[in-house]
Formats: sequence, C-alpha cells, structure tokens
Amino acid sequence: MSRWLAGDRLRLLRWRAVHWAWDAAQRAGVVTADTPAGRRFAAFGRGSMAAFPPGAVFGERSIAIGADTLIGPFVSLSAGMVPGQDLGPVPVLQIGDRCVIGRGSHIVAHHSLVIGDDVFTGPYVYVTDQNHGYADPEMPIGRQLPLNAAVRIGSGSWLGAGAVVLPGACIGRNVVIAAGSVVRGTVPDRCVAAGVPARVVRRYQPGEGWSPTSGADRPTGSGTAGPGFGELVEGFAQSPDPPR
Repeated sequence: MSRWLAGDRLRLLRWRAVHWAWDAAQRAGVVTADTPAGRRFAAFGRGSMAAFPPGAVFGERSIAIGADTLIGPFVSLSAGMVPGQDLGPVPVLQIGDRCVIGRGSHIVAHHSLVIGDDVFTGPYVYVTDQNHGYADPEMPIGRQLPLNAAVRIGSGSWLGAGAVVLPGACIGRNVVIAAGSVVRGTVPDRCVAAGVPARVVRRYQPGEGWSPTSGADRPTGSGTAGPGFGELVEGFAQSPDPPR
C-alpha cells in the first residue's frame, strides 16, 4: 500500500511541477514596452501586453501597437513576406489603443492594415491585406504574384470568433461582425454583419434603436449581385486605401 501511495504522491508532485513551470513561463514570457521583444516594434504602447506563448511574430519594425492593448496567446502578427523585409518608414500594421486580440488570431499585413482603438476580437480571427493572384491558369497559385489592398477596422468594433477579414475590407465604427463571417467590401458604421460573404443584418437608427434590415443589404463590393469574386480579387491591386 505504501508503494502505491508513494507513486501517487510522485505523480502529483510531477503534475504540480509541470503546471508551476508553465505558469512561471507564461508570466516571464509576457511582452511589454520594457522588454527586449517589445522594443523591437515600431511602437509598443505603455500598458500593452502580448501574452506567452506567441504565434509567428516578425516584421516588428513595421508594426505599431498602441497603449493598453492586450494581445492574446498564440496570436500571429506579421508584416511583410519574410523576417527582415524592408517595408519603408511607415508601419504597415497599426493596432490602436485599448484593443484585445483574441487567442490564436492571425493579423497579416503587407501593404496597409489599420485597426482602430477599442477593437475587440474573439479567438481565431484572421485579418489580411493580401490575397493570392490566379491570373495564369497554368501556374501554381502559390507561385503567382499576390495582390494587396488596404484594410481598415474602425474604432469600437467587435469581431466574433473565427471571423475572416479579406483584402480591401473597410469596417466602420462600432460594428459587430458575427462569428464565422467573411468580410469583404465596406461595412458602414453602427451595424451588425453576418454570413459568408458577410451582409448587414441590423443597423442602428437614431431614435429607433437597432433594427433588422431587409436581408438584401450587403457590404459595398460584395455579394452575388455585384461583381464576381474573381473580378473583386483582380481589383484588389487597384483598390484605394480606405479613408483614415
């Protein structure tokens, strides 16, 4: 009996040691403005934190993060195609103040990706300003030149778990993007968008509150009634930057 009790105690001690070490690593690995990792960014605001462990993080010199922003664990933040790429003096990825980027999300910038203040995302959100081209039907798509279009997410917005924001998207202020939605085109201020592709399902009307739409209200530049997806992708390279 004593042998079994000793074995149980040993397993308990191992379990406690593993969890203690993991908790200690998480605390020690947090990135702040005062850590060497934080100083690699173009800007890393006071009070901001990036949790440990991170996802893929590179191109920090082209990434600016505001104050009091929380980056969750396993979040990938990247600027450019490869580490060390010169993207010029202006950060191509900008995340504002008091934002929360949910666990496992990917924010991938090459051209211009701006997230306003007080933007919250659920886990596993994907935002990018670059798409693969496919103009040559004989060449593997992964070897064709990518196409860029600026992305902007307005202040005060919320992106639900698993949402995808594609190149050229311009999401307004205080917008809700439902979980699992795919956003392309322009989503106006103070509305709820849902679906694949996302369409506006509710709007805020002064004096009336939040009201359902007719069901045919889609973001500008998206939907089956407008240009085909191929036309939209080809147009990404010519899309102007969204208004600042």
